[in-house]
Amino acid sequence: MTDHRYSDTEIAAIERVIRERRDMRHFLPDPLPDGLLERLVEAAHLAPSVGFMQPWRFLRITDRTLRNSIHAQVDAERFATAAALPSRNEEFLQVKIEGILDCAEVLVVSLMPGREAHIVGRRTLPEMDLASAACAIQNMWLLARAEGVGLGWVSFFDPDSLAALLGMPAGARPVAILCIGRVPAFYPRPMFEDAGWGARLPLKDVLFENTWKVGAGGTPTAY
Repeated sequence: MTDHRYSDTEIAAIERVIRERRDMRHFLPDPLPDGLLERLVEAAHLAPSVGFMQPWRFLRITDRTLRNSIHAQVDAERFATAAALPSRNEEFLQVKIEGILDCAEVLVVSLMPGREAHIVGRRTLPEMDLASAACAIQNMWLLARAEGVGLGWVSFFDPDSLAALLGMPAGARPVAILCIGRVPAFYPRPMFEDAGWGARLPLKDVLFENTWKVGAGGTPTAY
């Protein structure tokens, strides 16, 4: 019988990159090594997708004026989010949520138009197109970390406004702004955890057996 298991060293490397992946917001201006951006996008494009629909599309933002406009939309949503919090509004505004103006590369990840035609695996769960795009981003994230490059996933924007700014066709929907670049250091823990906005839940609170655990609810908010 063929042993399909990776070596202990390879498994340890996979576990390490999963453990050390971080949502980065602080970047250096240095360019990425030649060919790395293409390899990151290729890694994303190798992700699983429901019914092999491959719903992700990537827009590389190379125009500085356009990057500034994207940042302005994100900053507006940052203030709107702070206003919507029941508490800790001012504290939230002190948290750095993105590095759009600082990073080497900005990619906007969008769901493609015409997704409704893809029924396999989505008849009762149409949101699996978004799950597939998230898998693609995670592929990119892990490879970036292994390469010593930071990636930040920005979700503070109005999808319709960003779609209009980028000239997306009807039915396309942006789901992420990715900041990619070299970083001064990787955070030892997620930034929101360090800032007291939550802690990693113990496994007993997320792993149930056969039926829902009695009394188990959602993750509490810090605000």
